[in-house]
Amino acid sequence: AAALLASGLRSTRLTPGSASARAPYCMMGVCFECLICIDGMPNRQACMVKAEAGMTVTRMDGARDLQIDGGAP
Repeated sequence: AAALLASGLRSTRLTPGSASARAPYCMMGVCFECLICIDGMPNRQACMVKAEAGMTVTRMDGARDLQIDGGAP
């Protein structure tokens, strides 16, 4: 999250309901405002992932699709 903010990115996701822009807030993994898609994995907390060269980072737009395998919850 710090690397994203330092690069000028101001929004990491859009909320599902109102499409409001959200960005890192607490910077310690408590608030979940920094959810982002990292290397194809949605809903990663940007503030809890160490930035590495070659990462593909994209903004989360709305709710992610749930993949249900038919198993019990």
